[in-house]
Amino acid sequence: MNTSHEKQPDTDATDNDSLEQELARANVDADPVALNQRLFTGSRNVVIAALCAGYTVFHLLVMNVYPLETWAYRLSHVGGGLFLGYLLFGAKPFLSGAQDTPRQGLVSKVLLIVAGGGILFGFFSVVAIWINGRVLGEAMPLQWAMSTFGIPLTAGTALAILHGWLFPNPVRTRFAPGDVLLAIAALAFTAYLIFFARQLQLRAGMPMALPGDMWAAITGVLLVIELTRRLAGMALVIIAAVFVAYAFAGPWLPGIFEHRGYDVKRFFSYIFTDNGVLGAPIAISSTYIILFVVFAAFLQTTRVGEYFVNLAFAAAGHRRGGPAKVAIFASGLMGMINGTSAGNVVATGSLTIPMMKKVGYRNQTSAAVEAAASTGGQIMPPIMGAGAFIMAEITGISYMEIVWAAIIPAVIYFVSVYFMVDLAAKKVNMKGLPRDQLPKLAKLAKQIYLFLPIVVLIYALFAGYSVIRCGTLAMVTAAVVSWLTPHRMGPRQLFQALDNGARMVLQLVAVCATAGIIVGVIALTGIGSRFSTVLLTLADQSQILALFFAMVVSIILGMGMPTTAAYAVAASVIAPGVINLGVEPLTAHLFIFYFAVMSAITPPVALAAYAGSALAGSDPIRTSVESFKIGLAAFVVPYMFFYSPAMLLQGSWFEIAHITVTALVGVYLLSCAVQGWFFGHANMAVRAGLAVGGLTMIAGGWITDAAGLAIALVLTLVQKRFMTAPDIVRGPD
Repeated sequence: MNTSHEKQPDTDATDNDSLEQELARANVDADPVALNQRLFTGSRNVVIAALCAGYTVFHLLVMNVYPLETWAYRLSHVGGGLFLGYLLFGAKPFLSGAQDTPRQGLVSKVLLIVAGGGILFGFFSVVAIWINGRVLGEAMPLQWAMSTFGIPLTAGTALAILHGWLFPNPVRTRFAPGDVLLAIAALAFTAYLIFFARQLQLRAGMPMALPGDMWAAITGVLLVIELTRRLAGMALVIIAAVFVAYAFAGPWLPGIFEHRGYDVKRFFSYIFTDNGVLGAPIAISSTYIILFVVFAAFLQTTRVGEYFVNLAFAAAGHRRGGPAKVAIFASGLMGMINGTSAGNVVATGSLTIPMMKKVGYRNQTSAAVEAAASTGGQIMPPIMGAGAFIMAEITGISYMEIVWAAIIPAVIYFVSVYFMVDLAAKKVNMKGLPRDQLPKLAKLAKQIYLFLPIVVLIYALFAGYSVIRCGTLAMVTAAVVSWLTPHRMGPRQLFQALDNGARMVLQLVAVCATAGIIVGVIALTGIGSRFSTVLLTLADQSQILALFFAMVVSIILGMGMPTTAAYAVAASVIAPGVINLGVEPLTAHLFIFYFAVMSAITPPVALAAYAGSALAGSDPIRTSVESFKIGLAAFVVPYMFFYSPAMLLQGSWFEIAHITVTALVGVYLLSCAVQGWFFGHANMAVRAGLAVGGLTMIAGGWITDAAGLAIALVLTLVQKRFMTAPDIVRGPD
């Protein structure tokens, strides 16, 4: 995310401060409200905070009290997110200590004037149309405004984006004029589509689509893609640009890529409907994602989330490699809720990474553990970083069926990560933190009621309440239990939580909208079904080969993309072909989802690992390689549940228990192979044997399980006989 400050771990401070002080400092540094206070001052800070809080309140009211027509609600979600995003985030990262020099150049002034003229003309034309129809009661809209507002608005938007690239604002002591213009453009196109294009869903891609519909949609696409670039980088933008170009270049492409092509009006009037931008990703973003992101903001603001970390430190911080084990719990829990791997690394890693370094983990290992744990939160029920909701929307499979099926694979993944960090600590004879530096477990046990928000959430979900009702109840519970702590939530803290929640969700709004563009192109051109046909041909009726191709494509599509976007695109392109080969829809989608999620820790583009490396001061590529190794189980588990549906709770209890136990043994052997430790130092031959033993247990059959256990038994006897002393010298980072 684009901010002016990157949190650097203060390893010196950790030697003297208590854990509670470090946690409080990390909580402030990860808090977008505190960050905003460094970016804006005075009235600007009040205005932007009020707008963000209003954005959150609007969503909560619509979801719980006053339902809004779907078309208008989703457009308001996108348009409001764009408006706030351009006010908050500049065209380039804000630089600490940079001078706020006014724009004095002639080219800058000319660009701003021309862009401002076009955008303001378009904005006031929309206002005039609204006044004419809603205030004056005229049946027919102002034809001059309907026909002429679009070109100036679109051209002005393009010029304002160009101005941001050429003349970025280095600091955030004021609103950049170009960004204000883009925020106004967001209001203009959103208002037009809400009030004057309600029938766009019916006339999309048809001759009756109006020029105004097209220009408003083009403006919206430009704004969505530019905000995605600012918040999520270029990877998703490039992919979206390729798909948009493909929609027009079809007649000149060879083979399966050929299609008849589409004119500009048909394409853009189609892409801004529920077949595209306003489709499944935004449907989830405007409901479940924002709901649980705001819940995470409540936990952060009330310091209830801080209690989870403190309790984990009190219980496990003194053990071998304790901070890494704490990171697994805390990052997995919060990653499940907040919906973004890299964002969760920044939020929780600002505390856990320095703690891991303090007990002896190398820089890159500390960052890699945090990245693997935060990414794993995306596959942990019941929220799965909003993945379960998106999957239910796309597949039609019930949410609860998805949640139940995902439990055992997620547990196996986190147990595997635990094995990895424990073996890494054992290898170098690592100690935990001194007990006198840790919170007191007895004291924290008296505050166990602070777990109530999570308990209420899980109970309500499994009791059959709607997801929105469950999230709202958990949010209210977080506020209520805070009244029993020194960090009692009052009006000011409530305002901060609402403000914080809006800031945290903006990146997801942008990337979900961009993912909608890609999904819309896939649906419009039919490339998804043609790709599925090619997949079937290449696989030659082999399910396992088709799944291997699905894994590769999911990882490639997911590189540089947040989970929600990666899964939505991968599912549109790959899932139909895999299902046509006879793979169960739930298995196919969970398989694709796992690899789309794990692209965040897969080299060479591993966003979660890169975020961790920035905090730890380690090499990004080496960190991504190590995070891949730590999260290796996630690349094996999907094949396990393909071969053994009992892992998805599809079978008898005996079958479920059998596959669970053998899977745990298998990932333990793989962990030992990766870490090179099995009752002592393991040489390459032993590591190879451990890897073979672990992999034989993937299929879940009695013969393969027996083979794996036999290999493990032989290697145990070998190691007991010939094991070497541990090398306790810590290598260079």
